[in-house]
Amino acid sequence: MYDKLAAIEERYVEIETLLVDPDVYQDPQYAAKLSKEQKELQPIVEVWRRYNAASQEHEEALAMLEGDLDSEFKDLVSEEINSLSAEMDQLREEMRILLLPVDKDDEKSVIVEIRAGAGGEEAALFASSLYRMYTMYSDIKKYKIEVLNINETELGGIKEISFLIAGAGAYSRLKFESGVHRVQRVPDTEASGRIHTSTVTVAVLPEVEDVEVEINPADLQIDTFRSGGAGGQHVNKTESAIRITHIPTGIVVECQDERSQHKNKDSAMKVLRSKLYEKKLQEQNAKIAEERRSQVGTGDRSERIRTYNFPQGRVTDHRINLSLHKIEAIMDGDLDELIDALVTYDRAEKLKSASYN
Repeated sequence: MYDKLAAIEERYVEIETLLVDPDVYQDPQYAAKLSKEQKELQPIVEVWRRYNAASQEHEEALAMLEGDLDSEFKDLVSEEINSLSAEMDQLREEMRILLLPVDKDDEKSVIVEIRAGAGGEEAALFASSLYRMYTMYSDIKKYKIEVLNINETELGGIKEISFLIAGAGAYSRLKFESGVHRVQRVPDTEASGRIHTSTVTVAVLPEVEDVEVEINPADLQIDTFRSGGAGGQHVNKTESAIRITHIPTGIVVECQDERSQHKNKDSAMKVLRSKLYEKKLQEQNAKIAEERRSQVGTGDRSERIRTYNFPQGRVTDHRINLSLHKIEAIMDGDLDELIDALVTYDRAEKLKSASYN
């Protein structure tokens, strides 16, 4: 680990030297790349330098302790040694965390898809509740929401919805939400008061740029149709809705939320790019399945990840065996305690399997 840290510091110093050379800025793209690399390395270098300073002080204090000191001063030096040892332990742990591979998608915005599963209308109503939960969480985090496609029911439920959550770091916070969310509650539609169990599927996809996924226009089948919905004034009388089929993979996306066919096509292409990117990632991850099993964020849509038990006021995340008795707060977007626990667990699992050679 220390050899790797020393090499990182050497590279950091090299970049510093390059960035004070006016000739570097003749190539703005290269200069920007160097600045980005410097920014990424800076936190690691700062902790490494603090560790080296503490280590040097620790060695000096140990040397002093071997000298001819009175008992009172020796006690002070011993306290300083203990304090420096604790600081070095903490800095070592920080360095180990900072050396973990960074998910290159963490800083991206996300496209979230919510689909009602087993449970009929109650599942659709809970899908609507989850959409509200993520909307309120986004408000707390100052993220922006843009609905891309929605299919509602007569009773106010949602059969399926796809929406963009735009904000730096959105994927790092929401990537563990992919999977099956189970709800246990007494539906408003249930006269006898029996508890029903329903499921909703959530998929979280990193938003990707055009350059990250190459799409051949010849591989696309684009169809237009009239927007559907729960009825009333929201039904579109023109064929502004868009369905795009990616022929090689069979992936189909629809967008009908906008009145403009052009805007719907742009939104559909945005979703398609993210789906193709996700497919590519899944193929890559299949090759490193052993590593994936040690992490929380598998993104497996068939995996039951969480249960929302309304009679007991409890939310349980099955991946980390965490139960929180604050269901109302969570449904109002208070997700940070849950997400922080998932992030911490995932990091701990990565640390167990990390190699610093």
